[in-house]
Amino acid sequence: MSDNPLYQLLEQGQSVWLDSMQRRQIQSGELKNLIETMALRGETSNPSIFEKAIAESDDYDADIRAFAAQGMDTATMYERLTTDDVRAACDVFRAVYDSTEGADGFVSIEVAPRLAYDTLGTLQEARRLWQIVDRPNLMIKIPGTKEGVPAIEQATYNGLNINITLLFSVRAYEDVAWAFIRGLERRAAEGKPIDRIASVASFFVSRIDTLADQLLGEQNANLHGKLAIANAQIAYEKFKAIFMSDRWSALQARGARVQRPLWASTSTKNPAYRDVLYVETLIGPHTINTLPLATMHAFAEHGIVARTVDADIAAARATVAAVQAAGVSLNAVTDQVLREGVVKFEAAMTQLLAAIENKKTAQ
Repeated sequence: MSDNPLYQLLEQGQSVWLDSMQRRQIQSGELKNLIETMALRGETSNPSIFEKAIAESDDYDADIRAFAAQGMDTATMYERLTTDDVRAACDVFRAVYDSTEGADGFVSIEVAPRLAYDTLGTLQEARRLWQIVDRPNLMIKIPGTKEGVPAIEQATYNGLNINITLLFSVRAYEDVAWAFIRGLERRAAEGKPIDRIASVASFFVSRIDTLADQLLGEQNANLHGKLAIANAQIAYEKFKAIFMSDRWSALQARGARVQRPLWASTSTKNPAYRDVLYVETLIGPHTINTLPLATMHAFAEHGIVARTVDADIAAARATVAAVQAAGVSLNAVTDQVLREGVVKFEAAMTQLLAAIENKKTAQ
């Protein structure tokens, strides 16, 4: 067993993906080095990540200048810059994808946040981005909203790899898991291949505690930092039940791969908490944890590896009950953070387009 805890996670059945994307990281060889030395197995992006990458660096200035000279509008520039980066990252991860026979090595790109409540618009953009990037190890991120569920099913039926994002509630997780299964069942019924279609369900963690801790107040400080982990652990129990069902077994017999739970938003927002809290407590088979670079290095230095995600489900349920007894509704928390998550991504997109426009004007 390797001394690096990140490699020990692999031995537990958990992959680590990078929760950021930067052009210089791709071009300099740093990303390839992280794959080779830090057990990195994938990468994800979203409007917030690209807003930070483009606005806070000069990596994209030459392209923006060239695109402006061609008369390209700002929205088209955004799509070109981001899809170029994602395609390049897919190429870096292609060796991982090939060596794991399509189990890992994926890079994600998100449909526009404004489409979070638009089924048809989401599906059309998912198909378009799939064609533009044109890589087998691409994943299209679709929000796990009520309107996103039928888009997830149809996109899966169409053969796209889907990363369902902005999942906060166990109820929403179940909905998207079954949507994935329905999409595969429809393909299988028509004799279409299902063995290379991949999907992950991105279940957000720390944002739950940020809001819940605030609502619990200091009088319930003993419950701080516990609800998000318990919620994710209960979701993992649902994952096991769904992907041990007879419906799934029939698909698995035809080569289908499970839709893995992906723990998102796992950097620690509260400095009072251990910096790898949301990594150490959610370790288990068939899972992914997306980590910012700082959290990845922190876990490599002092992370403790053990199967924890389903070690004590009774305690997880007791935590949820205690929080509810203290007057905080888990459903209300998850509903609020979902709404806020969509708004935050929309705001990041607006800021990103403004940053590109400013750079274009300045040049």
